[in-house]
Amino acid sequence: MATTNLNIRTDKDIKDQAEQIFNELGLTMTVAVNIFLRTAIRERGIPFSLKLDKPNETTASAIEEGRRLAADSNSKGYDNLEDLKTALDL
Repeated sequence: MATTNLNIRTDKDIKDQAEQIFNELGLTMTVAVNIFLRTAIRERGIPFSLKLDKPNETTASAIEEGRRLAADSNSKGYDNLEDLKTALDL
């Protein structure tokens, strides 16, 4: 198998953090990048889900409801978990 060099640019902190994780896993940066490349080939794409940092409709609705409740001075609040459990009949 012929090899070739691959030169990439990345932020030094990102590289250092990744190297630390790879070292803990017993991997070098080269092995880790090769794992990524081989997995991309096998999966025929990026081997993990690419997502926008946007919540789905259910989560967005729950966040909005939480904000409304937090802003409503008439909304019932709880100071401790036991009171909340009692109110929920748990």
